Amino acid sequence: MTDAGELRRRTHELLAAHPPATTDRLDFLRARFDAGLAWVHYPEGLGGLGAPRSLQAVVDEELAAAGAPDNDPRRIGIGLGMAAPTVLRYGTDEQKARFLRPLWTGEEVWCQLFSEPGAGSDLAALGTRAVRDGDSWVIDGQKVWTSSAHLARWAILIARTDPDAPKHAGITYFICDMTDPGVEVRPLRQITGEAEFNEVFLTGVRIPDSHRLGEVGDGWRVAQTTLMNERVSIGGMRLPREGGMIGPVAKTWRERPELRSHDLHQRLLKLWIEAEVSRLTAERLRQQLNAGQPGYEGSGMKLAFARLNQEISGLEVELRGEEGLLYDDWTMRRPELVDFTGRDAGYRYLRSKGNSIEGGTSEVLLNIVAERVLGLPAEPRTDKDVPWKDLAR
Repeated sequence: MTDAGELRRRTHELLAAHPPATTDRLDFLRARFDAGLAWVHYPEGLGGLGAPRSLQAVVDEELAAAGAPDNDPRRIGIGLGMAAPTVLRYGTDEQKARFLRPLWTGEEVWCQLFSEPGAGSDLAALGTRAVRDGDSWVIDGQKVWTSSAHLARWAILIARTDPDAPKHAGITYFICDMTDPGVEVRPLRQITGEAEFNEVFLTGVRIPDSHRLGEVGDGWRVAQTTLMNERVSIGGMRLPREGGMIGPVAKTWRERPELRSHDLHQRLLKLWIEAEVSRLTAERLRQQLNAGQPGYEGSGMKLAFARLNQEISGLEVELRGEEGLLYDDWTMRRPELVDFTGRDAGYRYLRSKGNSIEGGTSEVLLNIVAERVLGLPAEPRTDKDVPWKDLAR
């Protein structure tokens, strides 16, 4: 399937059989998935047609013009951007058939149980244990900074199955049922006032071996697929010109001439250019994805995303003067989606502080870019071959 005309024909058939104006939203999304028009580059039967990824835009444009509903991608971004590519690459046929359709339609929200309070930025040092018990695994531990855990039906989880192996070798990857009675989700209130993140406690959680992704002890390799896709989904999102953080500050500059100064003008010009270069680079990165799996270049895009968001939001607060010190609402709430650019200037400024932590800290990503993209010598790692149980903690 490489023909844009054929994709348009199939899209028109979908619209004729399921008119958006009279079809239930969920019924339409299910029909779209079954027609192979959800993500066209996925295999047939799994929401796709085996078409080039670039042809997705053909389908999306036709559906948008017809007023068709989307699957609210910001709400289910972890499922779409992280869980789905990992399930597709490492899942069994049964796992793909069970999880991908309700994931894409948004019927089942996903979260990511990776980070831990005791591991810091060294994800491979995680201590959550998974112990085999017949056809199941019993999980005990704690995860942190988990977006959407309060909404999630499923989670992608990595846990330690062999403490005698070096830290990268003793990890296994699972799909965790968030409704298990041993799963406890507690809100983590952030500097914004919201509790977008959570901490998750796992006590005697049972996961059937049929919900394992990849081989036992091969979880670190599986997790790399998740992490690379995560960084592309954060740093390489598709934006129009002046999309993202640069949009509100450019709008304020045009509408409020009394706030302007020469220094602010120079800084805005610099950041506007950098934002546009980053946007176009992200477009090029997405085109490279047509040829296969994401590479480590996504780490560089995520680095740029975090730095630009923080610099642009800081400029916006400064541009607004006293208004920039105001904050609209400190009410504690647990939002249903991650919104980097919503609300007012104060929210954008505070929320952007997390951009250099989530999805891999900027310090870790700098190492990845240096070693995996630029080919520079790796930093000495004296603990790489030491059994996890013997590491200092």
